[in-house]
Amino acid sequence: MFSIARLALLMVVFIDVMGQGLIFPILTTLLLREDSAFLMEGNDLLGREATFGVVLGVFYLFWFFGAAYISKLSDYIGRKNGILICLTGALVGYVLTVLAIYLNSLILLIVGRAVAGFTAGNQPIAQASLIDQSRSPQEKSLNLGLITAFVALGLVVGPLLAGGLSDSQLLGSYASLQLPFMAAIVLVLINIFLIYQGFEETNKRRKKIDFGPSEVFLVLWRVRGRPTIVKLCLVFFFVEMGLNAFYIYLNNFQVERFGFSTQQTSLTLVVFGLVMAFSSIVLVRTMTQFYQRLPIVKVCTGIMAVFVLTYAANSLPLLSYILLVPVVAAFGLAYPIMLSLFSASARDDEQGWVMGVTMALFTLGAGIISLGGGFLMALDVKSVFFVGVLSFIIALVLQFGLWREPDVEALDPPIG
Repeated sequence: MFSIARLALLMVVFIDVMGQGLIFPILTTLLLREDSAFLMEGNDLLGREATFGVVLGVFYLFWFFGAAYISKLSDYIGRKNGILICLTGALVGYVLTVLAIYLNSLILLIVGRAVAGFTAGNQPIAQASLIDQSRSPQEKSLNLGLITAFVALGLVVGPLLAGGLSDSQLLGSYASLQLPFMAAIVLVLINIFLIYQGFEETNKRRKKIDFGPSEVFLVLWRVRGRPTIVKLCLVFFFVEMGLNAFYIYLNNFQVERFGFSTQQTSLTLVVFGLVMAFSSIVLVRTMTQFYQRLPIVKVCTGIMAVFVLTYAANSLPLLSYILLVPVVAAFGLAYPIMLSLFSASARDDEQGWVMGVTMALFTLGAGIISLGGGFLMALDVKSVFFVGVLSFIIALVLQFGLWREPDVEALDPPIG
């Protein structure tokens, strides 16, 4: 039975993913286009790119700090309270973003991104709650499949909202850059109501809060005594750095190189979401039936390096949509496989911690590339992509070195 509680939790996952696809095309239009009224007149390319990097960097770095606390806090104050805190943060972030656009206030925009980032740890709490509710292995598999489906839906709907609701040709005078965020506010309010009314607490065992500000660093510090996990972390970090260098500055590249509009950059992210969904849902299941996981990740890393480099060299606007496909398909295949390797490297009672490690690595890397990438983009529009290619090459070298050792190979037994 598809209960209100399950719908509410899946909606949490959807909104969490949707927000990133929503914000990128709008930020690109606000901060990079020369005809934008958001920044002061005379702001040169370096200033615009640096501002974009700061706004996104603040979001990811606050996510890095918030993820360590909010997700763990749900073990102490309950899943329901944790989700409501995150949804409230998302609501405040969207409201501040709408006000920032109305008032042309960069400070409000940055504060809104900081609040949204710190409370962006909603998805793992919702996933844990859905697993808590599963009464059988079959229901657990169903819930995990639904999570994947709603992640894919969020990846597609976010940029569709950004492009559609800001398109004056589609909505006439009703269209605006604020309207997508207003739609998101409505969805968040509906989600808060559904969680408040329809979701019963799944974590009945409460614990006394026994962690403090150092927790965010301890998540990564505890890895030092686990050599197998360290080897996985090094590869994962550089693969994520490579993908983030491409993903975060993809719309910027299209605006600077091809003069893309908000609708065109939104379409890029729709293609991104559709390919990611197909790869994560279909390719992973198919490929892992016939091939071992470690070689798959190596091949995918090489594909990403080659096609990000090809993307940087491309000068044809239409081709930019096509060259996107192999990069995203390779990542969509490699990412869940890498997570499965992390899961296999930890005990059953360490699964939350080891997934927290991957989230910390992702957000830290995204924050670093966001802050530094803006300056690089101002120097050369292709430079951040070159950083991504270099990151993939480093990841590939590490795989051919560290992943050939027995402890890592033991995580990937032969097929059959």
